[in-house]
Amino acid sequence: MDFDTDVLICGAGAAGLTLALDLARRGVPFRLVERQDAPFHGSRGKGIQPRTLEVFEDLGIVDRAVALGGPYPPQRIHAADGSHADVPIAAAQAPTAAEPYGSPLMLPQYLTEQVMRERLLELGRRVEFGLTLTGLEQDADGVVVTLDGRGGATRVRARYVVGTDGGRSTVRRLLGIDFPGKTMHVRALVADVALTGLERDAWHRFNGDDMARRIEVCPLAGTDLFQIQAPVPPEGDVDLSAQALDAMIRDRTGRNDVHVESVSWASAYTMNARLADRYRAGRVFLAGDAAHTHPPTGGQGLNTSVQDAYNLGWKLAAVLAGAPADLLDSYEAERRPVAAAMLQLSTALLDAARRGGEMRRGREVRQLDLAYPDSPLSFALPARTHGIQPGERAPDAVVLGAGGQPTRLFTLFAGPHWTLLGRDVAPGVADALRRPGLRVHLFGPRGDAIDAHGHVQAAYGLQPGELVLVRPDGYVGAIVASAHADALDAYMRGAGLG
Repeated sequence: MDFDTDVLICGAGAAGLTLALDLARRGVPFRLVERQDAPFHGSRGKGIQPRTLEVFEDLGIVDRAVALGGPYPPQRIHAADGSHADVPIAAAQAPTAAEPYGSPLMLPQYLTEQVMRERLLELGRRVEFGLTLTGLEQDADGVVVTLDGRGGATRVRARYVVGTDGGRSTVRRLLGIDFPGKTMHVRALVADVALTGLERDAWHRFNGDDMARRIEVCPLAGTDLFQIQAPVPPEGDVDLSAQALDAMIRDRTGRNDVHVESVSWASAYTMNARLADRYRAGRVFLAGDAAHTHPPTGGQGLNTSVQDAYNLGWKLAAVLAGAPADLLDSYEAERRPVAAAMLQLSTALLDAARRGGEMRRGREVRQLDLAYPDSPLSFALPARTHGIQPGERAPDAVVLGAGGQPTRLFTLFAGPHWTLLGRDVAPGVADALRRPGLRVHLFGPRGDAIDAHGHVQAAYGLQPGELVLVRPDGYVGAIVASAHADALDAYMRGAGLG
């Protein structure tokens, strides 16, 4: 049976759009369908962590995102007597050569997704809105899905399907994959509103030590709106009108000078922490909220979703181009433990908030230290006892090209290719490893790159003759001494670099 497309992506949120962008730049045929008739227009996820900013740089959208958004303001803790104190939400972290994005970016989710759709359009693709997946059948070679839209039902056959359709995923349900976890017994509202009476230079917090009466009002960077967050009773309807939110603010703050003028978007929800038992069933994968749901504390959900898709995209493309099919097994092996750790972090931060603690976020939320040390794709020969390890994020560095012009490792990494770095590699060793889909950059005599500032050596700790293979998603795949170049050749063949 013929295929209508290689990959069908169900759900056009941040995860689905990331996967679409990655496949589009690789020339992989795909369709991206979304059951809603129009783009999401709320700010549910508004924090873009530094590691995700690095992903956005590779996808060609970081500057647009930063131009639209802004930094997180300090948290202004209002006391009952009318006084207040400002504290930073996150510890200050200046950019470095190895970590070019030191702090998170605030950007409402609808603007993040708008930037992604604009980039997708530049690549010649677009979201298909108003199509709902209602059926799914698969065999050894492909998947047939039924899509319902305004024109009726159609059947589409794809080589692979990826469910990025949210916490209530239809794809996950049709696969019969369990979604265990727990309800956090915290029900809250979130609303984007036009509001007067509060300054836009702080994230305002009232009644921080009283979970039932807490209310937070945060200016939304890139807009004239504020976001209201507040716990609500566990049962019953929640009035999300401007009048009701105005009354809630007056009741919980004791102030009569703060007024909600209008509501742009609002939602009431119960917090959950859940993780799918599996991320894959045959030729169907789960990513984003379809695979894991997080409490909003720590700003991890959207970021983890983006990085799920960024991990899966290059692997799907490689297998479709002829790489061994078991390469796809590494997706769940790498990403499910990350989601489990992020669930623990988000839950711990929520528990601290329930006890009245400050919303203080440390380095762990920035996702720069996430690694895949136990991945089948992490390989070293000989084993390393120093410096960077396989499976870790490949650091950035400022370098010079041999022509004397400044550049960065991230500039050399950018794109759908693999990258091989080497220090003082003997002539012929690197040449024997060159192949389509791999870019080679050598430091040392007659190399094309110069570590003029010592940043590469500080970040990677390479010994003379060592080679570092960086994956398309910016993680170190393998570190091999020149004497074992044949092992590196075998590794690359197994990863689809024939």
